[in-house]
Amino acid sequence: MPAVAPAEFPPPFDSADVIGPPTDAPEDRIEVGVAIVGGGPAGLACANKVLQLLEDEPELTEKLGEVPVAVIEKGKVAGAHLLSGANMKPSAMEELFPDLSKEEWPVYQEVTKDAVYLLTKKAALPLKPMPPNFKNHGNYVTSVSKLGRFLAEKAEEAGAYILSETAATKLLVEDRIVKGVRSGDRGRGKEGEELANFEPGSDVVAKATVLAEGTVGHLTYAAYDYFDMHGADPMRWELGVKEVWEVKEPLDRVIHTMGWPLRKSPRFNEFGGSFIYPMGEDKICIGLVAGLDYTDATFSVHDALQLLKTHPFIKKLIDGGKRVAWGAKTIPSGGYFSMPKRLAVPGMMVAGDAASMVNVPTLKGVHYAMHAGMYAAETIVETLKQDIDSVNFEAYDDKVRNSLIEKEIKQSRNMRQPFSKGFFMGGAIVSAMTVTKGAFPGGHWSQEHDSEIEMDLGKAGDTYPKADNELTFNKLDSVFLSGNATRDDAPNHVRIQSHVPREVAQTWVSMCPAQVYEIPEDQLENGAAEVDVHVTASNCVQCGAITAKGGRLTLPEGGDGPLYQET
Repeated sequence: MPAVAPAEFPPPFDSADVIGPPTDAPEDRIEVGVAIVGGGPAGLACANKVLQLLEDEPELTEKLGEVPVAVIEKGKVAGAHLLSGANMKPSAMEELFPDLSKEEWPVYQEVTKDAVYLLTKKAALPLKPMPPNFKNHGNYVTSVSKLGRFLAEKAEEAGAYILSETAATKLLVEDRIVKGVRSGDRGRGKEGEELANFEPGSDVVAKATVLAEGTVGHLTYAAYDYFDMHGADPMRWELGVKEVWEVKEPLDRVIHTMGWPLRKSPRFNEFGGSFIYPMGEDKICIGLVAGLDYTDATFSVHDALQLLKTHPFIKKLIDGGKRVAWGAKTIPSGGYFSMPKRLAVPGMMVAGDAASMVNVPTLKGVHYAMHAGMYAAETIVETLKQDIDSVNFEAYDDKVRNSLIEKEIKQSRNMRQPFSKGFFMGGAIVSAMTVTKGAFPGGHWSQEHDSEIEMDLGKAGDTYPKADNELTFNKLDSVFLSGNATRDDAPNHVRIQSHVPREVAQTWVSMCPAQVYEIPEDQLENGAAEVDVHVTASNCVQCGAITAKGGRLTLPEGGDGPLYQET
C-alpha cells in the first residue's frame, strides 16, 4: 500500500466556529478583571503575579471589580490535566516567591547527580563526557500536577477565583478585539441533546485575556488563524508517556537515555529518548518521549515504553516495585521558528506551551511558561494602570523577546530538525550546534507539520511485549490509573474523518496511548484499503496527539478527562 499523509484527510473543524462576539445579554455576562485560560504553570504564575502587583495598586484593583483575576481551568482541579518530566529550573519560582523557603516548594529534591546512557537492545553505555544540554545540577525534580495545585492555592490565598471544571470553548472577539471567553455547556448527551441537568455556558468578559492553555491550545490555535499569528514554521509535537513507580531502592540521580527501543534509520525518523527521575526515597518516574514526525503507522509511544522497561538496565531500577500512576501528554517541539510571530493582539496575550515555549534539547519548559505568565501580568498591570480601557498589550512581546525565553530557545532553533537525517548524523550536527549556540550550521532549517509526514504500515508493532500486569501494561488499564472519569454518554470532542486509508487509521490507533481509536475487526481481517475509525471519546486523556497527526482535539465538558496526582 502507498504511504499516505494524514493531512490529506483534514478534520471536520473550522477555527472560525470557536470565535465570535459575546451572545449573552450584558446583564447576564460574568465580568472579571483578568481572564486567564488554563490552570498550568503559565496561567497560575500570571494570576499570582497580577495579584502581587495589585497589592500596591488599590485604585486599579477597585476598577477591576469584584473578581480581579479569574482562572478558567477545564480539569476537576488545577493540576488535574498537567503532566511533564519534570526537571525544573528554579529561576521562575525564585522570582515569583522570593521570600518562600525552597523547603516549601512542591518539589521532591534538588538534582546533584545525573547521567546519560546510550541504550542498545541489551546494554546501557554511559556517555562521558555527558552532553552539556543534559546537565541538570541545581534544578529540581517536581510533579507538574503538584506544582499546579500549589500555585492555585497561592493564587486563591491572594484573591484569585479558580473556576475549575470549566471549559473555555469560544474566544469572544468584537471589532477584532478579544473581550474574554465563553464557557462550555454542561449536561449534553452523546448527540448534543440537552439532558435533565443541562446548564448553558456563560460569557466571561474581561479587561485582559491570557491564553495559557498548554500544549494543544484549543482557543490559541484558532486565534493564530484568526489574527494571522502563526510563526515561520508550523507547530510540531512530541508525545510523552510517563509512569510513576514505588520502588524498593531509592534512585540517587537523574537519568536520560537515547537509542533503543527507537530505531536509528532515517526512514523511520524515530526521535526521542527516556527520562528516569527520583521522586523522594520511595518513588521514581520513568517516561518515554518520541517525536510525532515518525513514519511507521504501527509505532506506539505507550507500547515502546513497555518495551523499554524490559531492558536489563531499566528493569533493575523498578524490580520488585509497583506502578502507581500513568499519564500521557504532548510536548511542543517546533522551537523558535514555531513560536507565533507576535504574542499579543488587542485584548489578549499567549503564554507557555501553546506558544512553543519549550527548549527541546535541554528538556525544559516549565520555567519558561512561568516567566511568560509573569511578563503577561506585568504588562497587564502597567497597561491598565495607565488606561483601564486599553487593549494594547504589545509590551508583552518586547518583554518576552528580550528575555531568557527568546535567548535560550533561539540558541537551539535548529536542533530538532537534523534528526530527520538519522540518529548518528543528526547527533553530529546537533553537537556542532550546541557548541556554537546555534551559530553553526546556522540559517533556518524549515520543518513541516507532523500530519504532512507520509505514513506506511511498518513493523514496529510486531516488537511490543504483551502486557503481564507486573512490568508491562496495556492501554486501557493505564487509562484507569490516570483517574479518567469522562462520561460514556458525553458528546464526542475528537474531530477526525471517520473513513480513511488504513495507513492513516492505523496511525491514530497505534499513536493514541488511551485506546480511543479502533478499526473494526472484520476490516482488519479482510485487509481493506480504506477503513472506518470508531472513536471511544470517554477513554481520552486529552494528550493532544491527534491534533499533530491529522485530527483536532476540542474540549470536552469541564471536569472530564484525567485526574493526575503526581505526573
